[in-house]
Amino acid sequence: MPENLLGRETSPYLLQHKDNPVHWHPWGEDAFRRAAEEDRPVLLSIGYAACHWCHVMAHESFESEDIAALMNAKFVNIKLDREERPEIDTIYMSALAMMGQQGGWPLTMFLTPDKLPFYGGTYFPPEPRFGHPGFPDVLNGVADLYATQKDKVRQNIAAIKDGLERQSEAPPKLHAGIYGPGQIDAAAEQALSLIDNVNGGTRGAPKFPQPVFLGLLWRAYKRGGDDRFRIAVTNSLIHMSQGGIYDHLGGGYARYSTDEIWLAPHFEKMLYDNAQLIELLAQVHGDRASPLFEQRLRETIDWSLAELRQEDGPFAGTLDADSEGAEGTFYVWTEAEIDAALGADADTFKDIYDVTTGGNWEGKTILNRLGQLDLGDADAEAALAISRDRLLALRAGRERPGLDDKILTDWNGLMIAALGYAGAMFGEAAWINAAKEAFAFIAGLETTAGRLRHSSRLGVHLESDVIDDYAQMIRAALALYQATFEHEYLEAALRWTATANDHFWDAGDGGYYFSPGDAADVIVRTRTAFDNATPAGNGTMVENLARLYFLTGADDHRQRAEAIIDLFGRQPPEQYLGMPGILNGYDFLNAAVQVVVAGAGGEALCAAARASGHSNLVLMQIDDGAALPAGHPATGKTSNEGRAAAYVCVGTVCGLPTTEAEDLKKALREI
Repeated sequence: MPENLLGRETSPYLLQHKDNPVHWHPWGEDAFRRAAEEDRPVLLSIGYAACHWCHVMAHESFESEDIAALMNAKFVNIKLDREERPEIDTIYMSALAMMGQQGGWPLTMFLTPDKLPFYGGTYFPPEPRFGHPGFPDVLNGVADLYATQKDKVRQNIAAIKDGLERQSEAPPKLHAGIYGPGQIDAAAEQALSLIDNVNGGTRGAPKFPQPVFLGLLWRAYKRGGDDRFRIAVTNSLIHMSQGGIYDHLGGGYARYSTDEIWLAPHFEKMLYDNAQLIELLAQVHGDRASPLFEQRLRETIDWSLAELRQEDGPFAGTLDADSEGAEGTFYVWTEAEIDAALGADADTFKDIYDVTTGGNWEGKTILNRLGQLDLGDADAEAALAISRDRLLALRAGRERPGLDDKILTDWNGLMIAALGYAGAMFGEAAWINAAKEAFAFIAGLETTAGRLRHSSRLGVHLESDVIDDYAQMIRAALALYQATFEHEYLEAALRWTATANDHFWDAGDGGYYFSPGDAADVIVRTRTAFDNATPAGNGTMVENLARLYFLTGADDHRQRAEAIIDLFGRQPPEQYLGMPGILNGYDFLNAAVQVVVAGAGGEALCAAARASGHSNLVLMQIDDGAALPAGHPATGKTSNEGRAAAYVCVGTVCGLPTTEAEDLKKALREI
């Protein structure tokens, strides 16, 4: 007798649905075999634990006995956690786009028993609403289409499958590609034209942080010194950091703002957003010290370590938006609550944090400082900190949003790299140690065949991997190597690069596929360089390969980096903005700032180089007489009159030796 099988799973998202009256199957061959035997279409529902509209559809439809009965009678139903199997989600999200529909979650796809999509959508209400058809009508219509119009279904399948296969192929070389800084500068100018010069971020709503996109603008500033790019990035970070998208009591940034001023977020917090923002804040602070950016960075790291860090060191993925059955309940306040909590200090706090009788969101207040974008003086900020601590203590008594405590390898890689980078920059050993512990956990899941595992929870490790796992963990390893010079991290980066090359690299056209060559349950191997909420693996691998080339001198790394750039540079130039990671990687490969510290006692010089936060920094420390990689421009450089000396090299040219940390900082700022 069919039943709901999700109670056997470990994914928090799947377990949210284990008591639905729907006869859910997890993704797997058993479900598709049953669909083939019974000649039924498959209803594939994809979402994630922190997804607000996934919760809405679950409550409205999947908990309904009537709708569940219809689903059970006419479909084999599969529930998939997109964070556990991103390569499957990517395929069917691409298929939905080919059907001319806007993507999003929950993703609702209808498949044949051989996994081929023929119809789909996202959120469907239980009755016609918001211009959407009612879900029962969709179910009846799709079941009838599958049963009575097989020819039409086959036509839909053929067209979509052909489109998916074309997407995985190498693009034809119709354009000159990326062959110099001019193309990147042009893309950066185009990106600048999209910026909201008042509120920061890109114009309009909703607004997403987009750290990789902002990184493109930041590198344009560092490359040419044009202040327009710096202002665009700093203004964006200021508004995010003072807006309601930032949790002013607990720390950490929400996923995105529903409006154009960063006031009202969807309240979920994601590991990957906060990791990338920590690193971007550090880079920008390194250029010009900002008390606001340093405070937000430190608060966000504190929040990550307190609320996301799990036993043995790895980080959980997401904190839900909902609690007490509604979105944002944990975070918002009434004026009466603020008055009762703060007493005589309430008026000052309310003035700074936009607390009013009517509220600024659904009758309540999302705390924000958009009316005062700068921090106040030290005494004022100290008083506000006391008030925030009182409110935070009160908030701790509320029902907490749910935590999805899956350990995702690629997302952990992002946080490990951020902690390693920020820890080295600020001289915070505790952050570096936290990064090391998380790294050790992820590395400890490596299989005997040398493969990483994408997802782990409660001691259950999924036997699947994607290129992003390798890309982000290689980058994490290199960040820790640059922070510590401990050779095990460089060895791990080289080992995982070899594994990625063996299982994901396209030997014919170059670039990495998203899924490995031995993936058995995907209908196509996708390949992309387009960055979304997380950086695309191909763009990250350009940076990784470039850094490995500079650190080792092995030319194969450079050749592969150039092959990736060439492959995706074939896209029309107007598409370059969708893959800022490739452009940033190109900038790094061609404009690395290599700092070599020669001679004993160079720790202060290394610390100064790390504190610069330079995006393109490659740091090496050698003893006098030690060999550098073949062809390194600093070959033969030594200490200076018995003192450790730093050499700053760009391209094939190195500057004069620097023995003072302050002089090195100045030299790096001036590049």
